[in-house]
Formats: sequence, structure tokens, C-alpha cells
Amino acid sequence: MRLRWLLGFGLLCLASLLVGARQMAWSQLWAFSGDAWLTLTASRLPRLAALVLTGAGLAVCGVILQHIVRNKFVEPGTSGGLDAAKLGILIAMTVVPSAGAPGRMALALLFCFLSSLLYVAIIARIRFKNTVLVPVIGLMYGSVLSAVAEFYAYRNNILQSMQGWLLGDFSRIVQGHYEMLYVILPVVALAYLYAQRFTVLGMGEEMATSLGMGYAATATLGLVLVAVTVSATVIAVGAIPFVGLVVPQLVALYKGDHLARTLPLVALGGASLLLVCDIAGRLLIYPFEVPIGLTAGALGGVVFLVMILRGRR
Repeated sequence: MRLRWLLGFGLLCLASLLVGARQMAWSQLWAFSGDAWLTLTASRLPRLAALVLTGAGLAVCGVILQHIVRNKFVEPGTSGGLDAAKLGILIAMTVVPSAGAPGRMALALLFCFLSSLLYVAIIARIRFKNTVLVPVIGLMYGSVLSAVAEFYAYRNNILQSMQGWLLGDFSRIVQGHYEMLYVILPVVALAYLYAQRFTVLGMGEEMATSLGMGYAATATLGLVLVAVTVSATVIAVGAIPFVGLVVPQLVALYKGDHLARTLPLVALGGASLLLVCDIAGRLLIYPFEVPIGLTAGALGGVVFLVMILRGRR
């Protein structure tokens, strides 16, 4: 099974390198020179790396949030994390415009972490019996944060630019403008290192405490990992919803919820899903391109609706 997953992932990576508005001459590639070689090294390879890192990171974030909240319908897009990161970036752009990407990422990380803490506290206090209501509250919470972000952008006359660059889009990825996404690698590594603890976390606070695990410390670590990934992703490529919702669900359906076994498959599945959405976006209106935020949102929205309907049954 894993061999087939790796083979499919390899084919998707190859397709991502070959698909594009500019055709590459194989003779120039083998000669390691010319326009084709420049296109490959300066655009296609960075884009592939960004797709793989973003997909793996968002999928791992989704499964961590689901274990913290103990709900399968939660991910950064359905818990307000993406919208909080947007708000943090907008405030950084206006309050400290000279801070650059690191400063924007720091403020986005802070806002995403605080909003996730508040969301977890709200869910823990209300204690819904119907699991479908948990992501619904998250969507409402995110809508409030998104409205605040848009109002803030409108007041500071940056609404049009915000709508342009905050929509998930990999067409802007070139060498030198995506490297901050490598921060996702230690996030995934830490998530795998603490996979056993996150699995226990999904059993509830009482069970985790009875097994001698610091519930609050582990949950805080998980929220920090989510905030780091979301903030880096939003700054580099924009907001991409539903990846952390769809992939963990599909993996858990066939492989269960033990993260020590399933986390590599979750990361691989997230990267593969983004590759599929990106290739589809580049082919739908070729030679033009549909932003990946739209293709991933459409696919993820359909799957999310199907899962809600199945949950109600």
C-alpha cells in the first residue's frame, strides 16, 4: 500500500514539473543550460517544493487540531486559524511595514495561536454533544475574524491587495520567495516525535492525565505547531482551506487514528492532494491558471459537505 502511495506521489511530482504555460526543451535540460533549465530551477522546482511542504504541513496541522478538539471536522480553515493569521499579517503590514516577512510571520503566528486557544476554550466550555456543531461554530468564529480583517483592510485602503495575495496561489512562487516554508520540516518532525502523545490527547483530558501526560503542555505544543505552519503558509502562498480536513479523514478511514503509524501517510496525502489541485488548476483554462485556493476549496467543500451528511446519518 505504501509503495503504491509513493509511486503515485512520484508521478504527481513529475507531472507538476512538466505542466506549465512554458514548454521546456529536453535538450536544454540535459545540457543544464538555457531557458528550460532556468525555468526548471527557478520556478518549477521551487513550486514543487512549496506544494509538497504546504500540503504536508496543513494535513499534519489538521490531524493535530482534530486530536486536541476531539472532532474529525476541525482544521485551520474551520477553526478560525487561517482568518486569524490574515488579520495578523494585515496589522503587521500597517503597524510595522518595515518588519518584512519575518515580522509578519511572527504576528500571524501570535494571532493564530491566540485564536486557536480561544476556539479550544469555547468548545471545551460549551461541550457540544453533536459533533457537527463544533466545526459550524468554528466557521462562524472564522467568519467574524475574516470580517474584522476585511474591515481593517478597508479602513487602511489595502482591501484590494489583500484579496489578491491572500487567496492561495502558487504562481508567484519562484526561487528566493518560498524558503520560509522550510520551517514546516521541523514542525512535521516534532509532530511525528510527539505522535504518541497526540494520539493519547485525542482520548480526552481525563484519560491523558491518568496516563501521566501533561495535557495542557501537549495541547499548547500542538497549537504552536499549527500556528507556525499556518502563518508561514499564509505569508508564502495565501490561504488554502480544507486540506487538513480531507486527508486525515481519508487516512483514518482506512488506517485508523494511531498517529505513530498514520502521520507519514497524512503528510504524503496532503502533499499529493495539493499537487492534484495545482495540476488541475493549471490545466482547466490552459495556458492560464486557476488559483489553488479555488480548486482546493471546491474539492474540500464538497468532501466536507459529504462528511457532514454522513455524520448526521
